[in-house]
Amino acid sequence: MQIWVDADACPNVIKEILFRAADRVGVRLVLVANQTLRIPPSPYIKAIRVRAGFDVADNKITQHVNWGDLVITADIPLAAEVIERGGYALNPRGDFYTRDNIRERLAMRNFMEELRSSGVDIGGPSSLTQRDRQAFANQLDRFLTKTTGV
Repeated sequence: MQIWVDADACPNVIKEILFRAADRVGVRLVLVANQTLRIPPSPYIKAIRVRAGFDVADNKITQHVNWGDLVITADIPLAAEVIERGGYALNPRGDFYTRDNIRERLAMRNFMEELRSSGVDIGGPSSLTQRDRQAFANQLDRFLTKTTGV
């Protein structure tokens, strides 16, 4: 099992939580982005830079994700693909995407996209709060404890 991060849009505070967890548990952490990332020196942490372009990082992740891997992303179509491949998907606010909720989330995402494309200003996501960070850290810890026993 390894953790993949859709790193272009992942908040730095979430990356820091992931860095600490990877070293603490000894799990491989792979950050994929279309820009150079600064990562701490660690045998468990790796960054992959992909070319810029629509869904290039997402495609890299889906090409390499294995059954049981965890992907950190707020991208709902990527999460759906990860779940389809037998992986787990967790967003930076601490919510797991599951087979039970992914269709509903895809439908809502598509509806919001239609509104935006028709000119309706719906705003963006709210800022990441301390509660969100704590929820993410808690979910990650539970997942790692369950899957690695550490």
